Amino acid sequence: MFFAAVAFACGILCGTYLWRPPLWWLVGAIIFLLAAIVFASRNAAAGMLLALAAFLCAGALQFQLAAAAVETLPDISAFTSGEEVSITAHVVRSGLLRESSQGFRDERGKPEFRQVLDVESEQINGQAVQAGIRLSLHSKPGEEFSVNTSDDDSPDLSPPPPFPYGTHIQVSGKLREPRNYGNPGAMDYVGYLRGNGIIALASARADRVQILPGFSGTRAGGFRSRLRQSLLSHMLGLASSPQKHGMLALTREDAGLLAAMIIGEQSLLDREMKADFQRTGTFHVLVVSGMNVAILAFVIFWLCKRLRAGEITATLVTIISSLAYAYVTDLGTPILRAAIMLSLYLAARLLYRDRYSLNSVGTAALIVLLAAPPTLYEPSFQLTFLSVVALSSILQPLLERTSQPYAKSLSGLDFTGIDVTLLPKLAQFRIELRMLRGRLARLVPAPPSWQLRIAHAVLIWPLRMVFAAFALFAVAAVMQLALALPMSLYFHRIAIWGVPSNMAVVPLTEVLMPAGIAATLLSYVSMKLAIFPVEVSAACLHAITWVVSHWGGSRFAEIRIASPVFTVAVLSAVCFALAMLLMRRRRFAIPLATGTLFLGAIAVSLPSLPQLRPAVAEITLIDVGQGDSVLVVSPDGHTLLVDGGGPTGGARAESFDVGEDVVSPYLWSRGITHLDAVALTHAHSDHLSGLHAVINNFKPGELWVGANPESASYRKLLTEAQAQHTEIQRHSAGEDFGFGGMDVRVLAPTAEWQPLLKARNDDSLVLDLKFGSTTALLTGDVEKRQEAFIAQYARHADLLKVAHHGSATSTTPELLEAVEPKYAAISVGAHSIFGHPKPAVLSRLAAAHVRTFRTDTLGVLTFYLDGKNVLPPVQQR
Repeated sequence: MFFAAVAFACGILCGTYLWRPPLWWLVGAIIFLLAAIVFASRNAAAGMLLALAAFLCAGALQFQLAAAAVETLPDISAFTSGEEVSITAHVVRSGLLRESSQGFRDERGKPEFRQVLDVESEQINGQAVQAGIRLSLHSKPGEEFSVNTSDDDSPDLSPPPPFPYGTHIQVSGKLREPRNYGNPGAMDYVGYLRGNGIIALASARADRVQILPGFSGTRAGGFRSRLRQSLLSHMLGLASSPQKHGMLALTREDAGLLAAMIIGEQSLLDREMKADFQRTGTFHVLVVSGMNVAILAFVIFWLCKRLRAGEITATLVTIISSLAYAYVTDLGTPILRAAIMLSLYLAARLLYRDRYSLNSVGTAALIVLLAAPPTLYEPSFQLTFLSVVALSSILQPLLERTSQPYAKSLSGLDFTGIDVTLLPKLAQFRIELRMLRGRLARLVPAPPSWQLRIAHAVLIWPLRMVFAAFALFAVAAVMQLALALPMSLYFHRIAIWGVPSNMAVVPLTEVLMPAGIAATLLSYVSMKLAIFPVEVSAACLHAITWVVSHWGGSRFAEIRIASPVFTVAVLSAVCFALAMLLMRRRRFAIPLATGTLFLGAIAVSLPSLPQLRPAVAEITLIDVGQGDSVLVVSPDGHTLLVDGGGPTGGARAESFDVGEDVVSPYLWSRGITHLDAVALTHAHSDHLSGLHAVINNFKPGELWVGANPESASYRKLLTEAQAQHTEIQRHSAGEDFGFGGMDVRVLAPTAEWQPLLKARNDDSLVLDLKFGSTTALLTGDVEKRQEAFIAQYARHADLLKVAHHGSATSTTPELLEAVEPKYAAISVGAHSIFGHPKPAVLSRLAAAHVRTFRTDTLGVLTFYLDGKNVLPPVQQR
């Protein structure tokens, strides 16, 4: 069944990239199946190959049928013009009420807050529309919700409610369709939302929400929501008072970490803690993932066996518990799929037994892919499947041929009759242990009745710990090597401390999970009963956080790598397959298989050549939404990133960083792992915020800055640059220097420019880049005053990066007349809330016969300057 699942997956790939009419695949599947039946009795190998070909055709057919049956989504375009709309909906997934990251409070001490809900609309502007919407509610200090639960017209004012599942609400806000960033390597955010039933995003002020009478939804959904809220409340209730500290005291931060690990509630975690787990390769324990489900299942199965339950009983109890746990976590398809795969694996294990565990994995994967063929392309499925395959096909035989037989032979050492049932080398091992134990017993200064017991403990228990440590090391090492390819593709990380971190964290998590669950459940009866499991949980959590913060916070915790090219990815996959096959051999299996697996991991870790055009200058505007980030590549291959994008208005995202999640993936997709220089035009958040991650990920040689006020974010940027040994260079108007075959001229600000307390657009560092007879002018966000100054000194520019995202404050006729650009590029967000680019600016550019390109309509924009001409982007959208 394992090879059948692999063939089915290959068929899905064929159905994606080698489209043929579905009838062709159906006919092919029937022909190959009939041929397999005919050849099965004559030539088993030929029959198996033909059967696999039938599965391949079936996979392609199923994928194309599933693609053709995609549900038609409701059309909401009429409501996404930017005007406020009235939405009547009910809550399908509630979110925690959180204080704003800015920490604002009013005179009464009330905080600003934010809450994210998933709702299903019933009406939009009075029209019946059923659509999944992710609603962000925000408020200023002192604002309150309007709650109307009766028929009278006078609503009650109250603090913000939690909005449980099924609550009817009416809200006025702005609706927009989600959009992916138009760069290679960007996350499919639209696909992610649709996978969760969301097709639109909305934002509204909290005081415009009205709670209406009534309930919508299912009883099961309501029960699950109430159960989650109750569990979360009890977990937070386990935290000790702020005055009580210590290794065995559970703080509120610990309780938030416990909630993330057990029920997947991550809203209480800060970004830095998540980053430490990522840097140490232990992020899988921080989120409810397949590993959490597996740990819980292992504990339940072990307890059942300890209670002398039969194999069938223990399996059924474990399956039911795992599915119930996945139901409670409410984290959607990935966790439910992991629980289903685990359940199918346990059920198939009863039929195939341990030595056919790959068939169990194949059976589970095949059922999942039959139900939803696009699942093959989801990272969560790939990671889960590869993890289980690595454990079954590489780790299990590795341990069976190394430490496991010796570890098992330590049991019943005094029963010499067991020796004759073992292999000669294991029997000899037991004999030598008994002899050594006898000699140690004579040296123990204790009564004769205790000498042998003490010698046994001194000799055998350390051996057990050594074998357990080796098994733990093997698990961590095999998983790190086996998952190197998907980790490089999706996360661009090599965790230097991954193996030792997992060796420390995974056993602690195995203790933490049952202890945390026990503490939470016992707290329903009495907090006194929960004291011991709370202390165990606190000790485990503090040990875990110490490991990840100590190792994750070190400078050499990880290496960020670029996306592997296709040939390297294929080589790594082939190495993984060869390691599986070699491990089935007896002679030289272990060194050959582990060496091959190591080779595949090394292949994706080695730096590749950046994807650059030789002997031309490149100016690329990366699509960062409402912000700026420009990649400059010189004719000699030197790289400069001007600005890093970020949220507007100083907002701070808790789970999204433009520099980490947008700019860096684009650079990695180009094979770029190091930048020669980074430039900050000015210290506004939509230019500066993304540079924090860029400097840490790409460790540039130089940071170019102009004149900026000493804000906290700017000082932090300079500190991070110094920590990465990046040379900070301050530039001002009049400077002229070379950069990799290009001439760079600084046009603003002047050396005498004095920044104010807050950053201004006119602080912008303006760069004029020339190669041969072609020139590009990068203007930052300068406004009319500085543009008038620049127009006096600017030379002709073939390419103009339009200032301030196309705002009416910039792109004056004087500047256009002075530089006479052929092409203009605007970095702007789709459906900009500021109305950028302004029609007046577009009209001025059109009147000057300038061809204009925009990131909101075309995505990433790349211009090539060959020294004589400028090659504009190819308009693909």
